[in-house]
Amino acid sequence: MTEFIRKRTKNAKNDILSGLTVALALVPEAVAFAFVAGVDPLVGLYAAFMIGLITSIFGGRPGMISGATGALAVVMVSLVSEGNALGTEGENLGLYYLFATVILMGLIQMLAGILKLGKFVRLIPHPVMMGFVNGLAIVIFLSQLNMFPQIAPEGISFWNNAGDWFSALFANGKFWQMLGLVGLTMGIMFGLPKLTKKLPEALIAILVVSAIVIFGNLEVSTVGSFIRDGGGEGLKGGLPNFQFDIFNKVPFTLKTLWFIGPYALILAAIGLIESLMTLNLVDELTETRGNSNRECMAQGGANIITGFFGGMGGCAMIGQSLINIKGGGRGRLSGIVAALALLVFILFASGLIEQVPIAALVGVMFMVVIGTFAWSSFRILNKIPLSDVIVLIAVSALTVIFDLAIAVIAGVIISALVFSWENAKRIRARKRMREDGTKVYEIWGPLFFGSIIAFNEKFDVKNDPQKVEIDFVESRISDHSALEAIFNLVHKYEAEGKSVKLKHLSEDCKILMYKASPKFREVIVEAIDDPRYHLAANPERFTKALSEYKL
Repeated sequence: MTEFIRKRTKNAKNDILSGLTVALALVPEAVAFAFVAGVDPLVGLYAAFMIGLITSIFGGRPGMISGATGALAVVMVSLVSEGNALGTEGENLGLYYLFATVILMGLIQMLAGILKLGKFVRLIPHPVMMGFVNGLAIVIFLSQLNMFPQIAPEGISFWNNAGDWFSALFANGKFWQMLGLVGLTMGIMFGLPKLTKKLPEALIAILVVSAIVIFGNLEVSTVGSFIRDGGGEGLKGGLPNFQFDIFNKVPFTLKTLWFIGPYALILAAIGLIESLMTLNLVDELTETRGNSNRECMAQGGANIITGFFGGMGGCAMIGQSLINIKGGGRGRLSGIVAALALLVFILFASGLIEQVPIAALVGVMFMVVIGTFAWSSFRILNKIPLSDVIVLIAVSALTVIFDLAIAVIAGVIISALVFSWENAKRIRARKRMREDGTKVYEIWGPLFFGSIIAFNEKFDVKNDPQKVEIDFVESRISDHSALEAIFNLVHKYEAEGKSVKLKHLSEDCKILMYKASPKFREVIVEAIDDPRYHLAANPERFTKALSEYKL
């Protein structure tokens, strides 16, 4: 028991300190994403607390942080807007439709976990992963630029009047003040680990910059002013309450399901893809392995509870997860501390948190961007296949232009098509004649939908002799297209009055073909040895086989 406790608590200090840092970084993110979705800031903060706590306890990846995210908030904008339009002015129906959608989203995610669909994240190629982290780094960077004061007055842009724009830039003291504080935050985070690794650089940077702003009485944007500028009243709130009004205001009808269903499906897909991609990234950073199916279940359960208790839903957050990992957080305790600290901020320390300058949090996120971006991708561009370069750049661009789900799905489709095309070109047929006049076609390479045309071009049905053998010893029949191609080929030979036999098919291929058509039982040769198994034991046979299998 002592050994068990020691193993669980050996990283407790790092987990706690890292969790506190993450909690500070969660506040403006949750508030910002709530504004994006068009809901009250507390709806985003409650989501960050509940999802973060539940996934930290039950999720498949210790050390990973979940909460309200921008990728989901962008989809929620139109959902809330359309939901509000269904009710009277001031009824705020969009918020309750959002809660119902988040619940359905969670059910879909849990179903994915039950069906063990999380394992399919292994089908995501490495160029897609690199494009994902690069695109996400750019998205995080661009989102932080919105935190800076406006450089020039309305009507003056760089493109229509560069001179006035630069004049406004140099005269904008608030811009340079914030830029200096951001730079100081980044400098502390960069330099502190070189002096000592016992202190969490992100938390120290936030505390130092906050102290400079508070005691220096600097007029800069803070978490509190950020919330008030967005129309909120502040961070102060109570514990999340069960939303009984969902049952009163959202009719449980097919019409409602038809409305929220597509949104729930899109949100569930984006949430799972972002969570599982972040899980893989954290796996690589920590050199450990998470459980993708367990993460699906935890994300789904967290969203169901969040929907019932007034949260906007969420998923894994790559930025906060990287802050946690780089701060030394490795266990479930770090995520639990982050979630509970966030609740404490909401209940008791809202006044203190509202004084934290936005510049400090932007500086932390900029360091996350630098750590997230796969800089090695520039070095390998001329060393990897052109198709992988295209996938990497396309996924990065689509992540920025659209969203993560579209980018990843597009990247996987492009990679799959390239893989299919390359394998389609590998089908080969070696032809030889036996002494008895039988023509043998030795098929090499995978036989599937992409290689069917090349496969059919190998045969000369009209000019072939009366007896033909097709040897599949180095080939595999993969799909229905391949079965149909072989069936049609056999039919063509028989229509010409010629005998055709299929040899050396694997057991699974034969089962597949027998199911497809009883005709195959007449042409498949069952009792036959694989010639490769006896070559080494019989030198004379090896010499003969070598002469027959000349390239």
